[in-house]
Amino acid sequence: MMQQFKTAMLLASLSALMLAAGSLFGGYQGLQIALIMALAMNLITYFFSASLVLRMYRARPLDRTQYAHIYSMVQQLARTMQLPMPTLWIIKTPMANAFATGRNPSHAAVAITTGILELLTERELRGVLAHELSHIKNRDILVSTIAATMASAIGYIAYTLRYAVLFTTSKDRGRGNIIGIIIMSLIMPIAAALIQLALSRSREYLADSTGATCCQDPQALADALRKLHGHIPSAHLDQEDMRHASTASLFIVHPFCGRGLSELFSTHPPLADRVARLERMQATFDKK
Repeated sequence: MMQQFKTAMLLASLSALMLAAGSLFGGYQGLQIALIMALAMNLITYFFSASLVLRMYRARPLDRTQYAHIYSMVQQLARTMQLPMPTLWIIKTPMANAFATGRNPSHAAVAITTGILELLTERELRGVLAHELSHIKNRDILVSTIAATMASAIGYIAYTLRYAVLFTTSKDRGRGNIIGIIIMSLIMPIAAALIQLALSRSREYLADSTGATCCQDPQALADALRKLHGHIPSAHLDQEDMRHASTASLFIVHPFCGRGLSELFSTHPPLADRVARLERMQATFDKK
């Protein structure tokens, strides 16, 4: 419930920022222009992102005969969450990871890597799959698309503002604080990006919680996250195909390690926080 409230507040913050940017650019009309352009870009992403991402990673349909136990696992979890069965895909790479994509539960896909099958136990894999199905149940693709639309609109407005100032006449320059407008045009996209990152981290916490509740085994996901995170340093340097920053937010753990300041701008929450929350959940489960 708290993560849902946080999501609503972050989206409201993005909306307020977009309204402020629109009014600086040209009032309601400026906001409309930016929003239409952002919607056009993000609607294309929303409808075609699943196929594009799967093709990017050269994913193949998961063989139903060879991996019957995984199909059975996902079917059971999907029934528990009252979701349609998603399509299952496999990516041939030593990188241990997984992600869910698709514009809604009826057009969803879950992809796992060969590396994750080699690294995790069946119990841990079930925890990971529950997490990914939770992204589908919580409609995180839709939420991220809305956030991306607003952030894109803010970025477009800010970009246009900076160039509009260059063509402002000296007479017009005296009417407003041009320096203030330039500063705002630089700050707004950064603020929008930070809100977007906070939103992404909030949805990861929510997927952890929803998935752990569904499979009734928070410790399984906590153990899986430790293994997956610990596996990254030994694998990421040889896996250039997994180092696409634009799709990093999709994966259950960030495909390559962040260190120092970069962790502050990560799409994923800190591992220690995720594990601690899951272990507190497990303690509550054990008391029942």
